Amino acid sequence: MSRFLSVSSRDSVRDSSSCDGCAPSRRTFLGRVSLGALAGALGLGLRADEAAALPVTFAAGTPGQNNQRTYPIPAADGATIDRDAEVIVVRSHGQVFAFNLACPHEHAALRWRAEDARFQCPRHGSKYQPDGTFISGRATRNMDRFAVQRSGDTLTVDLNVLFRSDQQSAQWAAAAVAI
Repeated sequence: MSRFLSVSSRDSVRDSSSCDGCAPSRRTFLGRVSLGALAGALGLGLRADEAAALPVTFAAGTPGQNNQRTYPIPAADGATIDRDAEVIVVRSHGQVFAFNLACPHEHAALRWRAEDARFQCPRHGSKYQPDGTFISGRATRNMDRFAVQRSGDTLTVDLNVLFRSDQQSAQWAAAAVAI
């Protein structure tokens, strides 16, 4: 049996050989969780570097005329969540999208799961790819997309125009900005 010392969160040192059957150390646990997240990302078809490259930030858009909001176009792939306007701006694979924060199933606020590089509904577990495409769960359609326009380095999101993939598939598919 190998012997090593580990440090707990209270800075006490313990000898791991005397703790057979104890819960794994924090480092072991986090390593296992990271490996599980990596495996989940690979299961979605994302490379490990793609899964790590999709961080989430929180920011408020700038209000404009006629219920529009502007956001800076993200410099890298990731998700920006505006809780007040209930908008998610995503940059992924050379495109920028704006989604409704509410899950199309029962309107719970979606969560970005960076470790899995996807969105998930906390109520019933519906899962979505970064482009809003439905993966699995109780929902029956993709995430709803807002109409968007690019103006220089900003993205204008029209909060009055929301496309559902099951009713307006062509408009839903076109509601993206290439970068």
